[in-house]
Amino acid sequence: MKIFLRNGDQLVLDGGARCSDAASAISEGLARNAVAAKVNGKLCDLSHELKEGDKLEIVTLKDKEGLEVYRHTCAHVLAQAVKNIFPTCKLAIGPVIENGFYYDFDFNTPITQDDFEKIEAEMHKIIKADTPIARFELPRKEAVELMSKYKEKYKVELINDLPDDSVISFYKQGAFTDLCRGPHLPSTGKIKAFKLTSIAGAYWRGNEKNKMLTRIYGVAFAKKDEMQAYFDMLEEAKKRDHIKLGKELKLFALLNEGKGFPFFLPNGMVLKNTLTNYWRELHRKEGYVEIQTPIILTRSLWETSGHWDHYKENMYTTKIDGEDCAIKPMNCPGGMLVYKLQPHSYKDLPIRMGEMGLVHRHEKSGQLHGLFRVRCFTQDDAHIFMLPEQITDEIKGVVRLTDQIYKQFGFKYKVELSTRPENSMGTEAEWNMATDALKKALDELGFEYEINEGDGAFYGPKIDFHLQDSIGRTWQCGTIQLDFQMPQRFELEYVGEDGEKHRPIMIHRAIFGSIERFIGILIEHFAGKFPVWLAPVQVKVLPITDRTKDYADSVCEKLRASGLRVEMDGRNEKIGYKIREAKLEKVPYVIVVGDAEERDGTVNVNKRGVEEKTTMGADEFVEMVAKQDRDRVIF
Repeated sequence: MKIFLRNGDQLVLDGGARCSDAASAISEGLARNAVAAKVNGKLCDLSHELKEGDKLEIVTLKDKEGLEVYRHTCAHVLAQAVKNIFPTCKLAIGPVIENGFYYDFDFNTPITQDDFEKIEAEMHKIIKADTPIARFELPRKEAVELMSKYKEKYKVELINDLPDDSVISFYKQGAFTDLCRGPHLPSTGKIKAFKLTSIAGAYWRGNEKNKMLTRIYGVAFAKKDEMQAYFDMLEEAKKRDHIKLGKELKLFALLNEGKGFPFFLPNGMVLKNTLTNYWRELHRKEGYVEIQTPIILTRSLWETSGHWDHYKENMYTTKIDGEDCAIKPMNCPGGMLVYKLQPHSYKDLPIRMGEMGLVHRHEKSGQLHGLFRVRCFTQDDAHIFMLPEQITDEIKGVVRLTDQIYKQFGFKYKVELSTRPENSMGTEAEWNMATDALKKALDELGFEYEINEGDGAFYGPKIDFHLQDSIGRTWQCGTIQLDFQMPQRFELEYVGEDGEKHRPIMIHRAIFGSIERFIGILIEHFAGKFPVWLAPVQVKVLPITDRTKDYADSVCEKLRASGLRVEMDGRNEKIGYKIREAKLEKVPYVIVVGDAEERDGTVNVNKRGVEEKTTMGADEFVEMVAKQDRDRVIF
């Protein structure tokens, strides 16, 4: 039979051949490294039997899907080890997560992290045994009987809740059998590096009315050195923790009087306003107009947008004059009303409308985390209203702007294009047009991107930007979303060349995403050592004695006159002590002035991160720092 490979080549195999046979036929090295396969786009085990005309792609640990299969198998090895040690415990679920896995258990007696050593030892025994992992399927009745025999009540519940047409599959490794859709590694011996990391409580199926289970987390990597690099990164991340640095650098405060509502302090406001001003400057140049919409709007608006029915649990509501209202969780509906305030012609489009809008969303207290997850934040939204033929050019404009902004902070990033999900609105023709327009824009710009099938918004496809920070972590920030539904819901119109009324197409887009969250990312990215243009205090001036305070004041005035942010530490303390304190504040430049500097009209410059001190003319120093500020230099 003929099988078609990803590169278009044909592979001739005997009838009944499996994916593993295909891998061996291609090359010995590929067979050795293979962990799974994609057949006609669907991920499956290497034991999957091939059929005439199948399209085949062999998956290794270099592939994202390969690592997911690897980590999922680790979860099953964990479950087997736990059952070997605690035979009376009950199994729940064990999915893959970023960098690892977890498994939920129902123990008769509580366990702690002190038990991890013996669990890991048992896992290593299972891995060393290199036990083959085999898939089998059962009808629903037999599946229930099997899990009932093993007294796995949670598995029985999962089986009973599966749709009638579901394939019910199990995986067996030695004496251990688990309900799972798979796929898995061909054997346990393929696992090379894992570590159990933490333990937590988790309600069965995420419902607080159900029993609290024990969740064991772990990480897994293809190689031991990759796992070590991950733990090294975690240690570095602790040092960069934005909550810790935010407190030390007096940027923001998190108080019990306003849980989830951060207090921005003077230094933090300088940083926030600098980012906002930068955003405004670029958007003016790109032809955006800025608006501001009310924080509280009526229930009828949120019913029109769909949020009242689908998002109400995350909204703060109130009554005004007896009428139901909500504090806005997003800016879009207000932008729709602004567009409708006046009639539009095709000649007016595109309209690029930006808003730095404060939004509120009710997050559960357990989900709050510093500036990363808060209950109020400022979204750098923009909505672009356009003609169908303008989609590609407008998308290109947004992508170029996003690229410019991220590069300004030294971020690398990956681009992901998400396509139509199963639960979506709009016609197939609309979705195809929109998706093709996004692809065309990225292709014409020469951007590499990954296709994320079926992960678009319900109202349209989208482009997401995943930033990579200085220690290799990724953050999803920017997004560009095409929307056909909101213009329909709000009956937006423009008069076309034909004199008839038409619906505009709309782009939702954000670049920072949330100013607060972006600040948190920046704090950790720079480890609090902000470049000159972002630093709340750019220069600190330290007079050695009271005699030179007047000269220090004159240097400060020159710096301020150039638009720079400067502080003077005139305390009667030793100069070494004041320098050390300034360094802890991570100020980019600390300058020391004494009698010699006053006599010569110079300053002694301590540049952050540089051991050597330099002496410069005061005017020369001011111009150098002012230029770095203007040019937004990063060091």
